[in-house]
Amino acid sequence: QVQLVESGGGLVQAGGSLRLSCGASGRTFSSYAMGWFRQAPGKEREFVAAISSGGGSTYYADSVKGRFTISRDNAKNTVYLQMNSLKAGDTAVYFCATARGTWYDAKRGYGYDSWGQGTQVTVSS
Repeated sequence: QVQLVESGGGLVQAGGSLRLSCGASGRTFSSYAMGWFRQAPGKEREFVAAISSGGGSTYYADSVKGRFTISRDNAKNTVYLQMNSLKAGDTAVYFCATARGTWYDAKRGYGYDSWGQGTQVTVSS
């Protein structure tokens, strides 16, 4: 099973930027699509973005489209989430996960396992 560790969270003012990283153990990282999710206090976890195994395809939730960019470096077993123009509503714990199903399911936020422990992102208004 792949082990995931997120980093890069913190406190930022509205309009600012953060770059999250998710490092993965295991030799099969490049075989799986990856996704980022977030969970705000009192809310359910929501899908944020996904990237295909080779990095050639990406997909975003409407709430972050145009502001967030997901990317990956398979040589470093790492997936990134560049977050720009942050809003107070982006405040949440952010998680990365591996997608074990189809790309169609990954884009819809389904079929994920091997979750990381999460990293807190707080946006002050």
